[in-house]
Amino acid sequence: MTQQGAVLQGYNNELVKCIEDLCIQKEELNKQIQQAEEEKNKLQHEIQVLKDQLDCVCENLAQKVASRNELDKILAETEAAYMKILDSSRTLLNVLKKEVGSLKHTSELKTN
Repeated sequence: MTQQGAVLQGYNNELVKCIEDLCIQKEELNKQIQQAEEEKNKLQHEIQVLKDQLDCVCENLAQKVASRNELDKILAETEAAYMKILDSSRTLLNVLKKEVGSLKHTSELKTN
């Protein structure tokens, strides 16, 4: 019976050792899980910060593109108006030259 008790005690010791090993493994796994959760939270925070920055850049870009489009429109209208002014100036200059030529011709006829 003593021998059976010793065998039983050996089994008990091995069982306790296995349970202790499993508890150590569980604690290590819990530490790894906690570290992974902290890393996940950190990355999610960084993603949110980057998303906020991206939203800000996109909004700023949209405003700049709208401003550029407005400037393009103003520039096109201004260039068109300037071309009309140039055309009117050329027409006025041609009319004035004709009038001056006509006046010179009329003056020459009167002096002759």
